[in-house]
Amino acid sequence: MTRQLITSALPYINGIKHLGNMVGSMLPADVYARYLRQRGEEVLFICATDEHGTPAELAAKEAGLPVAEFCAQQHDAQKAIYDGFELSFDHFGRSSSPENQELTQTIARQLHANGFIEERAIRQVYSITDARFLPDRYIVGTCPHCGYDKARGDQCENCTRVLDPTDLIDARSAISGSTDLEVRETKHLFLLQSKLADEVEAWVGEHGKDWPVLASSIARKWLTEGLHDRSITRDLEWGVPVPADTWPELAAEGKVFYVWFDAPIEYIGSTKEWADAGGGDEARDWKSWWYQADDTVRYTQFMAKDNVPFHAVMFPATLLGTRDAWKKVDYLKSFNWLNYYGGKFSTSQKRGVFTDAALDLLPADYWRYFLMANAPESDDTNFTWELFTSSVNKDLADTLGNFVNRVLSFSRKRFGDAVPAGRAAGEPERQLGTEIAELLADYEAQLDALQFRKAAQALRALWSAGNSYLETKAPWLEAKTDEEGAALTLRTAMNLIHLYSVVSEPFIPSSSAAMRSAFALPEDTRRWITPDEARALDFVPAGTAFTVPPVLFAKITEDDLNDYRVRFGGDPEATA
Repeated sequence: MTRQLITSALPYINGIKHLGNMVGSMLPADVYARYLRQRGEEVLFICATDEHGTPAELAAKEAGLPVAEFCAQQHDAQKAIYDGFELSFDHFGRSSSPENQELTQTIARQLHANGFIEERAIRQVYSITDARFLPDRYIVGTCPHCGYDKARGDQCENCTRVLDPTDLIDARSAISGSTDLEVRETKHLFLLQSKLADEVEAWVGEHGKDWPVLASSIARKWLTEGLHDRSITRDLEWGVPVPADTWPELAAEGKVFYVWFDAPIEYIGSTKEWADAGGGDEARDWKSWWYQADDTVRYTQFMAKDNVPFHAVMFPATLLGTRDAWKKVDYLKSFNWLNYYGGKFSTSQKRGVFTDAALDLLPADYWRYFLMANAPESDDTNFTWELFTSSVNKDLADTLGNFVNRVLSFSRKRFGDAVPAGRAAGEPERQLGTEIAELLADYEAQLDALQFRKAAQALRALWSAGNSYLETKAPWLEAKTDEEGAALTLRTAMNLIHLYSVVSEPFIPSSSAAMRSAFALPEDTRRWITPDEARALDFVPAGTAFTVPPVLFAKITEDDLNDYRVRFGGDPEATA
């Protein structure tokens, strides 16, 4: 069986991420990883904090900490939040790890040996006030393409165009704000992407044809515009050092690799961290996932659209240029942006709901379900408190939570603390089984296709089918005249709860565990329920003891909604 390698874009180290970051990479990757594991696939789900580059130095300076200490603290803080969201990483590493330093330097040497790295003298911005060269993100100014006045020297956050610092209009130092800048000559290493352009185009043509339109169109746009040679070193104190055995002069000057060169390599580095942490476990063979693995591993990447160019073009170019058998992505799942009331979530501008605040407000499953049900796949989507409230109340509290509570509470009241027997299943149950099998097949198909909004719709339809069955059979009325029929209805509904507990786990793992633990089934080790298996609805036999779990999902009240608007901002007239 082909093994499944999954990576999500590395969250940057300079602060807690917002919900847009979560839904744009890590959360859908987790839903997919959980689903594949439940289907019996061998999965390796890898991520890490992206710790190098100018923003890390700037954030550390603002915090008054050495950059290494700042990054260590932020890594732990971010990991705690991702644990809170129940992201099931097999390893959550650090791009500052020794493993990543070793791999980055090795790959750079390979590229150099093959003629794809060149040392060039360039003219770079120097700050008289700060007495230093300014790397890309140490310079801010106005984007020449869209006019955004807070563009960075490497990329415009507004229009996503990749920039060089000298492109900026009215440039100023991000350290001091000084405009007393001049251009001086210095030396840097360049990745000769122009020499690899034909290979990258052929590779994208072969592998990108099945990618989402968003990912493939971004990759082809870059290729159409032409691949340019790009500087891959910077003048920073924090980063992967240029190896002195290959570039002694640059190493002596303290040059480090550009964060966008070493960060994607950290996917491999983090896998090696996972292997090294295994204490010699032979099953943790990192090379088997990344080296000569084209026929044994399917590699799926998850990321938002602003990260696509680097992963669809630059990182493949890097790996192709090594002339070595590194595994490259098979499927790149890309996402548009989740906006906040029509404006962008922004870490730098602290706009929107951040993941730590989200977990302080409500349990993770509320956010997991809402974000995936509204995932920005085909276009940008909009977070509003009104839409969030409606989704939680209608889908989670009413459709799923109320169903579970009604069935278990009424059955305990009427028949005691064991699943009632009742008569054999009849035509309504056979029809329900057929409907559930069809809906479950659709749910599987959408998850297999990585269509998360459609998968959430299919899951919601599964929950709704149980409510429709319950309303039609009305066991609270049935029990007055046909106790055996009411017992059958409740037994069938309890089997639906068990089915929901299994198949809902990718989206709402904590709530799924609570539903599953309601039934005393010590031999219940089932990982998944197939559509054919679901037809019978007989996984929880009569006589099984059960408990009524606490309320799965509390409704968000109007007072709650008003409080959220005040605390986080939001237009009460916004359309849900």
